[in-house]
Amino acid sequence: MMEPMDGRKPVDVAGRFRRLCPAAWMARAAAAFLLLVVCGSVRGERIKDIVEIQGVRGNPLTGVGLVIGLAGTGDTGLLSRQMLTNILRESGLVLSPSDLSGGNIAVVMVTGELGPFHREGMRIDVDISSLGDAKTLQGAMLLPTPLKGLDGQVYAVAQGGVSLGGWSVAGKQASLSKNHQTVGRIANGAIVEKAELASFVEQVAGQRFITLSLRNSDFSTAQRISDVINQSYADSAFVLDAASVRVMVPPDITQRNVIAFLDEITQKEVTVDTPAVVVINERTGTIVVGENVGISSVAISQGSLVVKVKETAQVSQPMAPFSDAGSTEVIPETMVGVEEQNAYLIPVERAVTVSELAKTLNAIGASPRDLIAIFNALKEAGALQAKLVIM
Repeated sequence: MMEPMDGRKPVDVAGRFRRLCPAAWMARAAAAFLLLVVCGSVRGERIKDIVEIQGVRGNPLTGVGLVIGLAGTGDTGLLSRQMLTNILRESGLVLSPSDLSGGNIAVVMVTGELGPFHREGMRIDVDISSLGDAKTLQGAMLLPTPLKGLDGQVYAVAQGGVSLGGWSVAGKQASLSKNHQTVGRIANGAIVEKAELASFVEQVAGQRFITLSLRNSDFSTAQRISDVINQSYADSAFVLDAASVRVMVPPDITQRNVIAFLDEITQKEVTVDTPAVVVINERTGTIVVGENVGISSVAISQGSLVVKVKETAQVSQPMAPFSDAGSTEVIPETMVGVEEQNAYLIPVERAVTVSELAKTLNAIGASPRDLIAIFNALKEAGALQAKLVIM
């Protein structure tokens, strides 16, 4: 939009150009979009998005509990009644399992995860799964259940109403349900009773170290992480292996500033190096091609044999109508046709990018199943310069 100096109405130059030259405008817009794509493709990834900090992890918690309030859809076995008997005895009621009837209670497994920075009094989510023959946990209420870690200590206590995210209705002859009815969740359903403090700063010979673990192991990416950290803190980072980079905390960084130091180095961006891999899932026909996959110069021909089978029924009628000379019969007739589709030998030049590779293979007009066969054949011929992974 251009603003005249004499105060007249502004002239929309871009709008006029768009109306007069639509093709040129579209080409210009496409070029601008391509420029944005190219500029965006060179952007790196933050270190914090591609690594885990060694020592910062969660711990699984489990416990066996009892849910009540089921409308006749609970367990019918002895285990649930025995657990209810034990709970009632703690309340001063002395009963035996034979005195109780099942149907409104169910034994469940309660699982959760204690985060690395959860403290006493904080709440965590828990999942509830039926252990018996309960038909549904709809309307269930979990009684207080201690959750233990692998060391046998109680770290949290869970209780509350179970949410299934669905429903179930049933009659005498039919039933209807939405989602899985024997697995539920209690949001903020457990209170942390004991914290498991995460320790991510390692003391070695009077020096403090932090280890960054790559989610996808790669020597090139690990070296790039080390290099970009050393640009700000010289000789502080070094590569242990393809999955680990150790960072020395500088002596001038005080204990209270370690978090700020860690935040600074993990905000830096690096270019992630991806290996040349082709992943094939033959069950679903899914093919994923990595960025650096290349194909040597080859010629590809993909043809297929089509077999058509058609079943028809012929009615055989006696020659003399209304006579006992024969009977009317239905005779099946099968017609089989074989057709071999034409296969052409298509030369494929060396492709070095995913877009070139996709364009080349799409020119053949092959289906996903054909592409799976082509990639397998390219690997056998030594023309696929990538690792082939078949799921």
